[in-house]
Amino acid sequence: MSLAVVAGIIGFYRHVLHVNQTTVALSFLLAILAVSAVWGMAVSVFMSVVAMLSFNYFFLPPVGTFTVTDPQNWVALLAFLLTSITGSQLSSRIRKEADEAHQRRREVERLYRFSRQLLGEGNVIQLMNAIPDYIVESFEVGAAELFLPQKDKFYRSGFGAAHLDEEKMKVAFLHDELNLDAEHAEYFVPVRLGVRPIGSLGISGAQLSRQSLEAVGTLVAIAIERARAVEQLGQTEAERRGERLKSALLDSITHDFRTPLTSMKASVSSLLSGSNSDSAQARELLTIIDEECDRLNHLVEEAGEMAKLEAGELTLDLAPVRVDEIIEAALAHCKSALAGRQVDLRLNPNLPAVRADLERAKEALVQLIDNANLYSPTEQPITITAELTGDTVTTSVSDRGPGIDDFEQTMIFDKFYRGKDQRYLVRGTGMGLPIAKAIIAAQQGNMSVTSQLGHGSVFSFTLPVDRSQKDAR
Repeated sequence: MSLAVVAGIIGFYRHVLHVNQTTVALSFLLAILAVSAVWGMAVSVFMSVVAMLSFNYFFLPPVGTFTVTDPQNWVALLAFLLTSITGSQLSSRIRKEADEAHQRRREVERLYRFSRQLLGEGNVIQLMNAIPDYIVESFEVGAAELFLPQKDKFYRSGFGAAHLDEEKMKVAFLHDELNLDAEHAEYFVPVRLGVRPIGSLGISGAQLSRQSLEAVGTLVAIAIERARAVEQLGQTEAERRGERLKSALLDSITHDFRTPLTSMKASVSSLLSGSNSDSAQARELLTIIDEECDRLNHLVEEAGEMAKLEAGELTLDLAPVRVDEIIEAALAHCKSALAGRQVDLRLNPNLPAVRADLERAKEALVQLIDNANLYSPTEQPITITAELTGDTVTTSVSDRGPGIDDFEQTMIFDKFYRGKDQRYLVRGTGMGLPIAKAIIAAQQGNMSVTSQLGHGSVFSFTLPVDRSQKDAR
């Protein structure tokens, strides 16, 4: 090809366009640089020698011979040859460095893709099984294996490739050194966490640089340690939550079960002693026992309801429901508890129907009304509002109680949690709000609270607008 280029330049300047010797020499140089960039150093040096001889034969006097009569032409030929060879060398070096830069960029991209895949796994066992497959996918190798001495187990890629030499993988771990078998394109890489080896990798079927192999080993070690740390953190958090729940449950049992049991025990003891001959007083004691039994039964029912909600066993009968129906049903249920309490209703007219379970939505609203009734002075009103907010209807229950500080607002919907200033003043279990929130969440809604100390609280929940009603509008 280089000979054809030289012949083309000679033919063009001999038969088509007649130019001076300098133009010919520069044309040869440009062609040599182009050939060097495409085919490399060896071809461009050969072309430089051929171009120098052709320049002498066809363009330097005496034309048609290799004789050089003018000493200046010797200098010109030598300068031409040195320039062309030097230019070829520089061009070839640039091409080589560009190829190396491109290769490094590809390796960095593969390492980045590999690291993202590693970070996507949080389970240690799944990560171990996935690492060889990730290596095969990211670096386009034939096979990959991971050896972990703690479990004395090999994890292999699932692409049907032949197994690597397990003894060499163990040696790479024990000696903590990289073993390159270029002849068979096999690499055995120690997996180091800092300076401590924790395993080894076997890779075959592709050419990878030493730096990339070491980076892969380091990334695998970090990913394994991260997955273990995340798993340990999850276990620690679960234990912490368990202890917190146990403490809250014991606190609830201590204060909420002991009080009715004490009242019942005292009433029964008084009746058994036979000292109460007054039938009216005996009836009063029996009434106390009946009320406290109802209270205990309510506590157990709430605990069962919470367990059912957490297990996802709640059955919903979703249908188009008017919000005012939900509010009316909730107020009717709370009628005796709200005796003497002013309730202000502020409902926007023409509210669309929501898609909800009437009975369950009423139950959630009852919890909020009971909460407002318990935690605010009886002479202060409770305000219930409902308004359209985008694709949902927001219902709010406002009270003028003591309010909730910012820290407690983040925990107010936790099971068994009760405000630190109210838990001994107001009877309750701390399960009403969590139950209400779970019921609303099951109907694709949200529940939230805004509060200010000394000014009361506003509990709100949303329910989605019924799509059939929305489309009809």
